[in-house]
Amino acid sequence: MYVTADTMAREAAQLTELDSAIGDADHGINMQRGFTAVKAALENDAPDTPGAMLVLAGRQLISTVGGASGPLYGTLLRRAGKMLGDGTEVSRERLTEALRAGVAAVAQLGGAKAGDKTMLDALEPAVEALGESFAAAREAAERGAAATVPMLARKGRASYLGERSIGHQDPGATSSALLVAALVRAAADDGSGEAS
Repeated sequence: MYVTADTMAREAAQLTELDSAIGDADHGINMQRGFTAVKAALENDAPDTPGAMLVLAGRQLISTVGGASGPLYGTLLRRAGKMLGDGTEVSRERLTEALRAGVAAVAQLGGAKAGDKTMLDALEPAVEALGESFAAAREAAERGAAATVPMLARKGRASYLGERSIGHQDPGATSSALLVAALVRAAADDGSGEAS
C-alpha cells in the first residue's frame, strides 16, 4: 500500500486532469488523500497479514475518499482482504481469487459492467490476466484503461455527458491501472520474481 500511496501522489495531477474533462475534476485529489490516509494508518498500526492490510486500506478509503470512488475502491480492497483471510503468505492464485471477488463486489455496488467506461474496464482484464503473471495483469489493466477513450460512458458522472464522454480516457479506469501497476511493483519488491 505504500507503493500505491506514492503512485497516487505522483499521478494525482494526471488523474485530476482526466477527471476535469468528464467528471468533477477531483479524482486525483481524492485518490491521493485516500491513499495518504491508508499510508498513515499503516504506519500507525500495520496489520500482520495481507488480508488485514487490505481490509484496513478499504476502510480508510471509504472514510476519506469523496464521491463514488471511496465506496468502490474500499469495497474492492475490503472484499479482497476478507477473501484472503488470516494467511501470512499469499500465492498469485489466491490473490487472483480474492481480487476477482473484490471486482465482482464493485460491479454489484456500482451496477456497472465492462464496456460502461468505468474502473471495471481496467480491473476485469487485469484480474483475468493475473492468472498468467503480474506483468500480464499490469499490461491488461493499462490496455483496458486506454480502451475507454472511444467508449460512451454509461455509468457514473461521465454518463451525464452522453456523446461528449467519447474521446476521453476514464479516470477511474486509469487509477485502477495505477493500482494494479503498484501491486506489480510491490510483488517485485517482495522478491516473487513474477512481476517482470
